[in-house]
Amino acid sequence: MSQFEFVFVLYSLVLGLSLVELLNGLGRTLEYMLAREAGDRAFSIGVLTPLLALFVILDLLSFWIFAWVVQEHVAADRFTVLGVLVFSSAYFLASRLVFPTDPENFTDLDTHYFRVRRVVFAMLLVMVAVQWAFLLSVADLAVRLITPLSLGFTLVLAGLLVAGMVVPGKRLAAAVLALQIARYLVIYSL
Repeated sequence: MSQFEFVFVLYSLVLGLSLVELLNGLGRTLEYMLAREAGDRAFSIGVLTPLLALFVILDLLSFWIFAWVVQEHVAADRFTVLGVLVFSSAYFLASRLVFPTDPENFTDLDTHYFRVRRVVFAMLLVMVAVQWAFLLSVADLAVRLITPLSLGFTLVLAGLLVAGMVVPGKRLAAAVLALQIARYLVIYSL
């Protein structure tokens, strides 16, 4: 087993659990929505929480791919393992917040979105900063991966994360989420 494989097991396990947490939250919410509809009681998933879930999934996948790209520079030491644990745990916590534990406490999940968005986007923004700190700390990676295009895409992401924390209203929030998702779709198509 290589050093990367040793570290990646922990990283992929926690990121995988993050993905499962998002899907579990979606499933729990859909189940609750169907039960409410059967009882003729109002409940709306809305558009913001599902868009946030899709964005977090795309963001999570980007960090999973990033790990593969930097594998030559991953050492299996205490500092790296601790860093991977903290980083991937932050993703799990962000994923955990996307859907409420008890959707029955809401009539519209857009309310939940506005309650958690600042924390989720702030956590994702911090993880982007950590990723760039790592890139800047490894000269070979800095030369290969820090390009005008990657800088531009990162600045757009940072701006959209900040905008997601502060824009008022459902329409503007949905527009920011749509732009965040579109950014990843463009990157994945390149």
